[in-house]
Amino acid sequence: MNEFMAFIGGGNMAQALIGGLLQSGRPAASVLVVEPDPAQRERLASRFGLAPLAQAGPALATARTVVWAVKPQVFAEAAAACAPHVGGALQVSVMAGVRSDSITRATGSAAVVRTMPNTPALIGQGIAGLFASPAVDAAARAEVAALFAPTGQALWVDREDDLDAVTALSGSGPAYVFYFIEAMVQAGSEMGLSTEQARQLAQATFAGAAALAMQSPLSPSALREQVTSKGGTTHAAITALEAAGVKAAFVRALHAARDRAAELGRA
Repeated sequence: MNEFMAFIGGGNMAQALIGGLLQSGRPAASVLVVEPDPAQRERLASRFGLAPLAQAGPALATARTVVWAVKPQVFAEAAAACAPHVGGALQVSVMAGVRSDSITRATGSAAVVRTMPNTPALIGQGIAGLFASPAVDAAARAEVAALFAPTGQALWVDREDDLDAVTALSGSGPAYVFYFIEAMVQAGSEMGLSTEQARQLAQATFAGAAALAMQSPLSPSALREQVTSKGGTTHAAITALEAAGVKAAFVRALHAARDRAAELGRA
């Protein structure tokens, strides 16, 4: 029988991971979830056939792996209730900002894998940055990689501090894409298209351009140059963006996100 895996928190990211586990053949009976919210417990039971726990208890001691999927600000409280039962388990965190040494102190386990997934994981199109503490062996790393495989890509980093950069680029990244789609929809509407027409054009353009960038051997700058004929419409748009300092502002924004992630880790 599969060894037990426990999830502390049963929100969207936990559900994405649980769905992937069950689709890959893990029995629902080998997945434990601690979720205090009654409505969320009902959703977990209905969607996956699980029997979520309202609070931590001795059943957690059967779990070889514990996935922390609570909000960072409630981690200390949740860990205090779970710590008597999970000290011998591998700890996997999807929480932003909570450092591995804090997780070790709170749980009693030195085997910690911190991850930074993003919301496209909900449709199997995400990418997660992962960092393993020295106490995590190759088998445990492989287990974590398998856990995230159904949600999209995974990228291991060698330094925990690099997860702050991962947070800035990909963890927060979907919001940047949605932000630019918003701007394109607004511009399309101002130019006479319906909102639905503008949204369809903007979303398809982002999806297609991203797919092309992933499949092409050319750099993003080379791909951009292919579309930008001097004196043409794209050249006019890029010139306006450069004049407004959009690229420099965007780079500063990502540095701000990285710095904030680092601050949260020190809090």
